[in-house]
Amino acid sequence: MKAVLFSPAALGPIELRNRTIRAGAFEGMTPKGQVSERLIEYHRTLARGEVGLTTVAYCSVTRDGLTFEHQLCAENDIEAGLKRLAEAVHAEGGRVALQIGHAGFFANPHASGGRPIGPDGNFCLFNLTRARRAAEEDLRRLVEKFARAAELVRRAGFDAVELHLGHGYLLSQFLSPATNRRRDVYGGSLENRLRFPLEVLRAVRQSLGPELALVVKFNVDDGFRGGLRINEAIEVARALERAGADALEPSGGFVSRTPFYMLRGKVPVREFAANEKNSWRRLGLLFFGRFFVRQYPYHDLFFLEQARQILAAVKIPVIYLGGVRRLEQIEQLFREGFFAFALARPLIKDPYFVARLRRGEIVSSDCQPCNLCVAEMEKGGIRCPLNS
Repeated sequence: MKAVLFSPAALGPIELRNRTIRAGAFEGMTPKGQVSERLIEYHRTLARGEVGLTTVAYCSVTRDGLTFEHQLCAENDIEAGLKRLAEAVHAEGGRVALQIGHAGFFANPHASGGRPIGPDGNFCLFNLTRARRAAEEDLRRLVEKFARAAELVRRAGFDAVELHLGHGYLLSQFLSPATNRRRDVYGGSLENRLRFPLEVLRAVRQSLGPELALVVKFNVDDGFRGGLRINEAIEVARALERAGADALEPSGGFVSRTPFYMLRGKVPVREFAANEKNSWRRLGLLFFGRFFVRQYPYHDLFFLEQARQILAAVKIPVIYLGGVRRLEQIEQLFREGFFAFALARPLIKDPYFVARLRRGEIVSSDCQPCNLCVAEMEKGGIRCPLNS
């Protein structure tokens, strides 16, 4: 199985040098929404560490989809920076994807410059904002914006797009029965809730053309009562396959309601508060963070049961994500038929984790699910503070 892990593999129209993927996790290295030299060096190092495909996150397709002022946005002048990043990764023998999406109702008005947009008039507790219900002309505009973002990825020389249909972002909000209460053709039945995400996927697929791969991240479980669950997620997976996805990456959780469902482990509330620039939010986190941000116990391979059901339901490659720490677990995933595995925190701890596995120097990551790395985003970039 170790030979399978480190052998080349076809992901749609592209070839990866091995079956390891750096999951899309916001780096916090895009000041003023621009590609920084630090971001380029971060992904260059991952490629040097022999990661097969590294995913740059997160790029909003429009300004009204931003959650932070310092995020990439496809409407900004970022093409030259993305080209330098792609060239840096390719020079090290790696492949690179850009994660594109839209935050929907939990977009930050201070970053986006206006009232958020959502499936309904959804309320976001964190931003204390109520979204504007997306009209059909809004949805047509957003489909075009997703398509243009995909064109940007292609022009910049990237190898793939990761389309974000998970974690409670806009497309996930349309899929979830808890956040999509519409009564038109975009709400109600699963078929209707799928309509807008599939329109986006088909437009992105067409913009990418035959040379770039399309990976779709989507939820198998929103993590709360009334949300999307595995029975509907199986049908979502089949629909994504039919619409042109090259690979699926099952995940879970809702940023605005169950953010640590997708991570598991400790919630470093004090560290989040210390790094929060807004004084009211800082106080809110200190006094009420424990009540609003639920902690979920960590265990290895925490999405495995749901991911197995997705694997059995589709024929395209399925990428496993969620609590991969040891070589024996990776070998198990390949025996079960998963195409590749994705990880973020172990690579934050050690960007050479994959190379050291291949050389036989280690058989597991020493990353602990403390999640202190997540709190570092607001301090100039994601990192493991335990390394210093």
